Amino acid sequence: MPTCDPTVPGEDGMRGFGDLEAVIMDRLWSWNRPVTVRDVLEDLRAYRDIAYTTVMTVMDNLHRKGALTREKDGRAWRYQPVRSRDEYAADLLSSVLDEAGDRGAALMRFVGGMRPSEVDALRRALAERQGRRRRT
Repeated sequence: MPTCDPTVPGEDGMRGFGDLEAVIMDRLWSWNRPVTVRDVLEDLRAYRDIAYTTVMTVMDNLHRKGALTREKDGRAWRYQPVRSRDEYAADLLSSVLDEAGDRGAALMRFVGGMRPSEVDALRRALAERQGRRRRT
């Protein structure tokens, strides 16, 4: 059993989604396979009392918002995320920077708060990007 309840808002959520949407997206990203509403419902019921229709409505809303794709499987739908968790997080970071008055200043403050291992990862990513630019 997890040490924290992942269905509690703020403990495991992603910005841009409502609380239950974030919990459901987290499950789908973690499982990395198409799932039914029933699959998600059974997992969530380990932590909270929740109705099938609630989970179905939230997953349908995520589909209509473009966060999930779905395919019919018999009488049920199988859902999966449109983008990976990393792609989603990158889009969130980009939208936050779009709201900054000075993107460079915001980036410098962000980098200033990073751990050394994160700065090293950023350096490697920038070096890789520069290498790709030179080859094209």
